[in-house]
Amino acid sequence: MIVPSIDLAGGRTVQLVEGETLAIDAGDPRPLLDRFARVGEVAVIDLDAAKGEGSNADLVRELCRRASVRVGGGIRDVETARAWLDAGAARVVLGTAASPELLSELPRDRVQVALDARDGEVVTHGWRRGSGRGLLERLAELRELCSSFLVTFVEREGRLGGTDLAFASEVVEAAGSARVTIAGGVTTAEEIRELDRLGADAQVGMALYSGRLSLADAFLAPVTSDREDGLFPTVVTDELGVALGLAWSSRESVAEALATGRGVYQSRKRGRWTKGASSGATQELLRVDVDCDRDALRFTVRQAEPGFCHAATRTCWGEDRGLGRLVRRLRTRIEDGSQESHTVRLARDESLLASKLREEVEELIEARANDEVRHELADVLYFALVRGVSAGLRLEDVASELDRRERRVTRRPMEKKPRRQPSEVPDGDEERTR
Repeated sequence: MIVPSIDLAGGRTVQLVEGETLAIDAGDPRPLLDRFARVGEVAVIDLDAAKGEGSNADLVRELCRRASVRVGGGIRDVETARAWLDAGAARVVLGTAASPELLSELPRDRVQVALDARDGEVVTHGWRRGSGRGLLERLAELRELCSSFLVTFVEREGRLGGTDLAFASEVVEAAGSARVTIAGGVTTAEEIRELDRLGADAQVGMALYSGRLSLADAFLAPVTSDREDGLFPTVVTDELGVALGLAWSSRESVAEALATGRGVYQSRKRGRWTKGASSGATQELLRVDVDCDRDALRFTVRQAEPGFCHAATRTCWGEDRGLGRLVRRLRTRIEDGSQESHTVRLARDESLLASKLREEVEELIEARANDEVRHELADVLYFALVRGVSAGLRLEDVASELDRRERRVTRRPMEKKPRRQPSEVPDGDEERTR
């Protein structure tokens, strides 16, 4: 598959030839990341930090909050690597500092080792010095200590001349169970397809920025269809992973979806169509994934009301259930506000809501029997969700926060905090002071 690359220098997205000569200045990385993230993880490399000539750390931290990114550049010790993992990086990319001693102190599944090679020899110091070490030898040495490698063919980087597929095959074999991402010269969809067949991903920068290769063509390169019309079955889900329905996609509809950020599909009878164009039930496209067999797609979307189905239900199997439905119902009542209800009253009276939250949490703590715990937990979730919806949060925001916390490798000690006395904080204001 494809891994789009964003290289940063001076707060801007750049593309260099052989790491030295500026070829493209693509400007602000934020809109680029939003677009690239629709096809999966994005590599974000701080060139200034890598060269010891500054840092784009604040910007990179912001990008970590926006999407799933691999962070590289200037990571030379365990503390820096852990700090980036705690900041939300999907994985860190370590270069010349990737010694067995350092790697053994980091979670293997969150580490990618970057090896730059010219004519099969590992090079260092910004590609200026030979190491005397063969690339295949280095791969074998480190493959049990990381989950993946980023291998750059330096002599091909930024030149749009194609990559070395024969050598890539040797690289994949030498890497063992660690996944390989190849960079340097990848220019065509055919190369990406062949690399995928070999078991490697393609990190692409220059070809995308120059327009030589489109994001859609790069993403769909390994995807095949066994249908005469060439369509791909497409499962459509919301942000929580709940299936909304089944649609069909063509290469053209996927290209339009990735370009516009909308749910665009291909009807087997009516041709290409955009969800919500006539009904108003629009979709914001968040991500497209390919299944393990490379013959089906999943669209993850932010679905507007009333839902995905033409029958005006949330899903093509009727209305959904659970917390997602509850949150949407709470939001509708709170935003409307015209019909008096317990939910509207709680949303308007912060003091009452704070009191009910404290009360229900205490009852949950004291509950013992299974049925009692279930009942009290449901109460706590209801009041907590009213608090969140009143603050403008979505359930997906909370889920994303929990996902970010899961990625942290540094844990705070689980200790009791001093309990506040009611007189310390005015009624209704306690939540805002936390």
